[in-house]
Amino acid sequence: MRVLLVHNFYGSENPSGENVAYLAERELLERRGIEVIRLERSSDQIRSRGVIGLIAGGISTPYNFSTASQIRALALETKPDIVHVHNSFPLISPSIFWAVRDLSCAVVLTLHNYRLFCAAGMPMRDGQICTECLDQRSVIPALRFGCYRGSRLATIPLASSIALHRRIGTWNKHVDRFIALTQYQREMMIHGGLPPNLVCVKPQFYPGDPEPVAWSLRDDKALFVGRLSLEKGVRDLLAAWKLLGDAAPNLDIIGDGPERTILENQINSDGLDRVRLLGPLSFDETQKRIARSRLMVVPSTWFEGFPMVIREAFAFGVPVAASRLGSLAELVNERSNGFLFQPNCPEQIAAVARSAWSDQKLLEQLAAGARKSFLTSYTEDGNFASLLSIYDAATAERRNRRFQAVC
Repeated sequence: MRVLLVHNFYGSENPSGENVAYLAERELLERRGIEVIRLERSSDQIRSRGVIGLIAGGISTPYNFSTASQIRALALETKPDIVHVHNSFPLISPSIFWAVRDLSCAVVLTLHNYRLFCAAGMPMRDGQICTECLDQRSVIPALRFGCYRGSRLATIPLASSIALHRRIGTWNKHVDRFIALTQYQREMMIHGGLPPNLVCVKPQFYPGDPEPVAWSLRDDKALFVGRLSLEKGVRDLLAAWKLLGDAAPNLDIIGDGPERTILENQINSDGLDRVRLLGPLSFDETQKRIARSRLMVVPSTWFEGFPMVIREAFAFGVPVAASRLGSLAELVNERSNGFLFQPNCPEQIAAVARSAWSDQKLLEQLAAGARKSFLTSYTEDGNFASLLSIYDAATAERRNRRFQAVC
């Protein structure tokens, strides 16, 4: 099998789970003997050019004729069986789907976020969940509120792209299979306008089969790993630890982002001696700390796609405490592999942490359940089999469409 992978890497100054997921899947295909052809771009290309680059990126977002020409030429030359797109924003654009519409290769698109219908990429506005563009199947709310980076001007290219490709039927006509990361995301994207029969579910996976650390050898601490931004709910996490007082377990926070200074000030002003903000760490060091922790906390306040830290925690047999919100409530099962609490509620986070640390036997059982979840749903063997099945379904869909076009 020959697969043409397409991905626009986000800027290097903003570490992205989407980039990590793409690289993991690319490497998986290559390890399993699939011939991989790449069409890759990086947002660093436009950011290095300053204002001119940003303008060029905005113009390219709805329809990039140059990239369309490039992918068509590459597809004609290499004759892939599958064109698998991960991210086309901002430099590649959905024009690529039209460029290969009359070729025999099947087209697959992984939905790492909600950007097909949400200009912000995540259904959130002013720190609150917002699904108006999906509910109304319209970009008017995005333009009204300037949802992309809080700017109406910056939102115009994305809103134009969403409206254009909804209008000309790109998603209904020229994608043979969409891959949602969870069932919840699948339902949301169908609600936004995707054809139900074309949207599959395949979660992220963890490469390899790491050996969990014995419970008795783990550090007596909880862990947060992620971008330090408002929607990740770290302010609520710190507020919960303040409520716990002397009963609070040790908590390490790994990551960086726009909230870092605010969180550092919150830790100092509240006297949270048991909380350490470690900043960004290397991947290997982060994995070691996950493996030695007793609880991963994911207090997000928005509809996550599939947080990479959850598959990492499960791989190492670490239970997860997460917001009862969207996909998180699907991935984390209470009394099986973790705990759930109401989002934006420090009191519930505190109650969960208190309950967990007062019953270490239960926490150890949940750790075993987390590892079982990994072995059942998030291994690379299972993921590769699922991906091949989706490729087969996409190929059958493309053949059927070409047959109908001839008839």
